[in-house]
Amino acid sequence: MRVLVPPGVFRPLSDTWMLADALRVATLPPRASVLDLCTGSGVLAVAAARRGAREVTAVDLSRRAVLAVRLNARANGVRVRALRGDLFAPVGRLRFDLIVSNPPYLPGEHDGLPRRGRRRHWDAGADGRALLDRIVDQAPEHLRRGGSLMLVHSSICGIDATLERMRAAGLEPGVVVRRRGPLGPLMSARVHTLERRGLLGAGQREEEVAVLRGRAP
Repeated sequence: MRVLVPPGVFRPLSDTWMLADALRVATLPPRASVLDLCTGSGVLAVAAARRGAREVTAVDLSRRAVLAVRLNARANGVRVRALRGDLFAPVGRLRFDLIVSNPPYLPGEHDGLPRRGRRRHWDAGADGRALLDRIVDQAPEHLRRGGSLMLVHSSICGIDATLERMRAAGLEPGVVVRRRGPLGPLMSARVHTLERRGLLGAGQREEEVAVLRGRAP
């Protein structure tokens, strides 16, 4: 896959590729429709289109990200509809066979979400769940019967919490793949803040990153 990352667009890291790998082996129905939230450069949207999805929609708040999606779709010879907006807002009441997302999940310095600047690419409130919880709660309204939500995030912001939230939202939760390793560069830069908030044990310098799946009945 060719990936172009213009200035001001978040460069995909290992967690994005981890979800892309899971997407490549996921079972998709014929003529599947896929929604990629917090798309960034559009790697997941392009991966879904290359996987054979009939309709792929990618959403991001960033104008530059929307442009990047269009560039990367063209560079890879696939069709992706790129929309600017807040999570599900741009797609109205549309439903999808698969929703994928690698949302910002880094616990931020403040409770709110940054309105501008680079931190908007990764900060997600004091516990890192500001976007995760909204996506899980709203996904059932946008999934077709038997459709799935696939997310990737760190154990620092609570893998079990996401699984429980999926269950509470009426989705059948499960773990697709999980990997343990050293803290990534963004988490490493905030170890003292994370320790102070009890999100990271004293001296802990590892995290688990997991791809989670919630299936609609």
